This record gives sequence, C-alpha cells and structure tokens, in this order.
Amino acid sequence: MTLPPGQRAVDGFPRFGKHLHHPPPPVPADPVIEIGGVLTEALTLSVADLAELPRRELGADFHCVAGWSATGLLWEGAPFRTLYRTRVEPLLEPGTSISHVVFEGLDGYRSIALLEDALADDVLIADRLDGQPLDSDHGAPLRLVSPGQYGFVSTKHLCRVEFHTSEPPDPDRWSPIASHRRARVWHEERHRHLPGRVVRPVYRALIGPIRALSARGSREEPR
Repeated sequence: MTLPPGQRAVDGFPRFGKHLHHPPPPVPADPVIEIGGVLTEALTLSVADLAELPRRELGADFHCVAGWSATGLLWEGAPFRTLYRTRVEPLLEPGTSISHVVFEGLDGYRSIALLEDALADDVLIADRLDGQPLDSDHGAPLRLVSPGQYGFVSTKHLCRVEFHTSEPPDPDRWSPIASHRRARVWHEERHRHLPGRVVRPVYRALIGPIRALSARGSREEPR
C-alpha cells in the first residue's frame, strides 16, 4: 500500500476535527443542501433530489493533515461534478467564471476549495460509508469527500454550498497552523506558508490529544 508523503496508516477511522469534544450536530428531520453565491437564483436540494443524480461507489483512503490515513474506505454518493454541471451551471449568467467553492456544515465548519479541485473525478457528496448510511461522527447526513485533498477540505454534515468568482475571505489566514489553500495530499500541501516536512512533527504531536478530545464527543461506538 502506497500512502502520500508523510502519512501513516491507522486502524479504523477515528473521529477527528476542530470540533474537539463537542458532539456532532443533530440531523434535521428533512435535511437539505442550500446552494447559493453568484447564481441567478438560490437552489435548495433535498436528500431525495440528490438521490435522483447518478450515483457512484468510490474506494478511497482518507488522509488527515495531521499525518494519519484511514485506508480501504468505500464511499457512496453523488459526484460533485455532476451536481455542478446539471444543477449549478444552468443558474450562472453567461460569462460568469467561478473560481472558488465554499462548503459549510451544520456544525458551522467551512472549507474553501478551488473549483478545479472540487470538480475532480473522485469528489463526492457522500451519504454512505462502507455500505452503511453515514453515522453522526463521520458527517451524517451528507458530507463532501475529496480524496485527493487533506481531510479538512471534506466538510462533514454538509448543508450549504456557495460559488464565488474570487477567493472568499478566510478567517484562519493568520493562524499559525493556517491550512494550505489547495491541500493536495500528493504534493504534501499541509500548511499555507511552511513546507509539509517542516510541520509534520508539530501536527503529529497533536494527533493524540485531538483524537482523545474528539472521542469524548462521539455519539457512536468506536469503529
């Protein structure tokens, strides 16, 4: 098994993220994804609407920026590229050039991606993992899955997607651990300003404490 530079395989798929000890948000009775930004009109898609799009199963590892990788995962959902081509492009004014996409979760977390990265062939809006509906620890009811980027791009509990013609403001841009704008795992783009090799030891030192805190907020049995 070949992993991206600086990554190490772990057993299972731990709950991990900036939420730390906070529990996952409750799943709405009728979950939807709001789609906005520079469109001629806003769009709201229900889970049933997404189910009408062509579906895909995708075997892909999950790579955390901290340096661990969960391997052998099987995701299922709607390709983001299909959603964009069929539902978003018809709502763009002629000549509009989208450059960035903002993904927001029910927990308030946001990630920003270049449109070209979001349109990669393996990017999904996923609702199933390893043959089961997503659980609350891993993004129920819907989440972004972008295997070619570090996990912080793959927003969980996805509820809103916005399209922009320029880079949106990033509140974390001055953080000492500011995330790389593209976060491509095979380029080891972990940090916005420092080479991946430099920040590896710092990030790895955070794995244990963050994993322990994240587990405290879990609503699921350990996998």
